[in-house]
Amino acid sequence: MSNEGKIEAILFAAGGPVKLKTLSKVVGLSQEEIVDVANKLKEYYDRENRGLDIIFFEDKVQMCTNDNYGEIVRQALGLEIKQGLSQAALEVLAIIAYNQPITRAEIERIRGVKSDKAINTLLEYNLIKESGRALSPGRPILYTTTEDFLKYFGIKSLKELPQIEITP
Repeated sequence: MSNEGKIEAILFAAGGPVKLKTLSKVVGLSQEEIVDVANKLKEYYDRENRGLDIIFFEDKVQMCTNDNYGEIVRQALGLEIKQGLSQAALEVLAIIAYNQPITRAEIERIRGVKSDKAINTLLEYNLIKESGRALSPGRPILYTTTEDFLKYFGIKSLKELPQIEITP
């Protein structure tokens, strides 16, 4: 069995992100070697115009559908195309991405308006998640972004978000 085949089989079967540490332990290669092998698979898929792709984010790797084949996959599987995010949802998403973990009250304080609908939309799209409770009175829910957020924006980690200047 080749290392490429092992990694490919694991990523295919996982159907989601797999930690580099897990692959390293199971395949018997260092995490750097796992990244090298996964990059070779990605290059192969790109060069041969395959329907698959390999994406990386933070300490994980995932096999997914090549963007070029997205429309035909949606048609074949009858997947509905969700409407894009509203301006309000994008604002809330940006606030969460740059300030996570953050409570609903903190989001609304920054925006100056209620954000219930935008938060619910982002939860429905799995771009944010509940990630615990604050230690403040009432123990409000804390929100953070998800791996789907990273995929949606094509970034590997939150460190790749553009730097912003905050003015008082």
